Amino acid sequence: MTLRSWIVLLLWQLAALIYIFPGGAHAETCMLASYYSSHMVLQQQPHSAVIWGYADIKATIEVKVRDKMYKTSVEAEVPSRVGVWKVKLDPMLAGGPYDIVVFCEAFTVVNSVILEDVMFGDVWVCSGQSNMAFAVDQSFNGSKELNESVNYPNIRLLAVKQVLSETPYDDLHGLYEPWSKPSPETLGSKAQIFNYFSALCWFFGRDLYDSMQYPIGLISTNWGGTPIEDWSSPDVLKKCSATHRPLPESDDRLTGTIRGPHVASGLWNSMIHPLLNFTIKGAIWYQGEANTVDPDPYKCLFNAMITDWREKWYEGTLNSTDIKFPFGFMQLCTSNVPSSEIIGPYTTLRWHQTYDYGYVPNDVMQNVFMAVGIDLPDLTSPYGPIHPRDKEDMGVRLSLAGRAVAYRQNIPYAGPFPTSFTVNTTTLALDIEYDKGQANIKLVGQTGFEICCGGSPPCKYYDTWVPAKITGQPTPSSISLSYYCYHRRATAVRYLWRDMPCTFKNCPVYRVENELPGPPFMLNL
Repeated sequence: MTLRSWIVLLLWQLAALIYIFPGGAHAETCMLASYYSSHMVLQQQPHSAVIWGYADIKATIEVKVRDKMYKTSVEAEVPSRVGVWKVKLDPMLAGGPYDIVVFCEAFTVVNSVILEDVMFGDVWVCSGQSNMAFAVDQSFNGSKELNESVNYPNIRLLAVKQVLSETPYDDLHGLYEPWSKPSPETLGSKAQIFNYFSALCWFFGRDLYDSMQYPIGLISTNWGGTPIEDWSSPDVLKKCSATHRPLPESDDRLTGTIRGPHVASGLWNSMIHPLLNFTIKGAIWYQGEANTVDPDPYKCLFNAMITDWREKWYEGTLNSTDIKFPFGFMQLCTSNVPSSEIIGPYTTLRWHQTYDYGYVPNDVMQNVFMAVGIDLPDLTSPYGPIHPRDKEDMGVRLSLAGRAVAYRQNIPYAGPFPTSFTVNTTTLALDIEYDKGQANIKLVGQTGFEICCGGSPPCKYYDTWVPAKITGQPTPSSISLSYYCYHRRATAVRYLWRDMPCTFKNCPVYRVENELPGPPFMLNL
């Protein structure tokens, strides 16, 4: 980024702060919100991009995009003598670059701001804790990826600074990096680790661009060691009866050594709420480790947070962002003390990430997609096993799921999932059919399945789980399991129900196409 661009950005942010805080100086001008700058990506059609800023209550504002002029005035006084203005653009085709000129007239004084090299495409928000904050140069092949990033000038990056607030901010109070083209510097080669730029966000966006071939905007807003309560609005906490729920002390053996703030809604206030006026295509999420100490509330919190983000982004962008925008997430990999024997809280939280369905999208979590990371453990990671370095495989898998769910591409995007069971009580065998007979599976290992031997379903905690072994030759869409239930009835089956059930890319069941692992599940027979 040029010195001139940095100076312009700092002046904009300084002026914005003067407007934001009560008692600030009164300036006869208007300013854009802090995250509008040259080189940015605005959301393309069928959505409408929104541009907003601050101005004196008597100011008039005109925004010129291509050959069209949009005119507006201040909407409200926030705070006194200063208001907020918004302009909703017509839907724009993907492409660019364009110059956008903002004219402001207040007390006969006319000011203008020119935004250069603006592209229209799809904007994705990337949020979560340390595995989302995990930077590009920390990942496998990080140095190579940094050097090759310059080959993607139509991907643009925005890195939000980590700021905490007990009250909602209307605008961001800091950026690690304003909108920029990819380069080793803008991807954070000289930044502190777990700072910017998100490796998962980058690999997701890079793979998405390779497929879509039009501009992609990536907004990285994350903080390591933070629970979902920090990223949720008070409305979510109230809905899930978590408003006054104290967060338990973190177990660093499970959640890693990175500690972030633990203020309910504190990061929603400062790092999400300010972005609600910016039209987006969708969001991706990698978080949950900080909630494994008490995973039970996650089922309600995660689904409620997705719904709440969607509704508030829809309102903030004047109905421009889809009220059911696509939301993707990375299913948790493993803890900081990975074990192939311990069941632990990671199994529960993975299950709750899917609202106990085992897959997405589902009837509750619609237009939601995920990537499975349970087969990507990294026991020698210098950042602890809880921080696997293979963010490229994660990003590619998440992009595949996003292309299928968000962009309706007809591609294999998820690992095999069981759709029917046949129990043979005579031979004590269980036949599992995947994806209604449409799967094309391959077997890598033989273990990972367990049968519950109990009374009537659902299986109780005191019932016995016994290992089941894959037997015979599988068909392209089904497998057979043998087990022994000690003269009791088989009532449930579960798969990969351990903290770290398999080694690197060595889980039992994969889809042949794209080598996607089957997700963990627990289902009644």
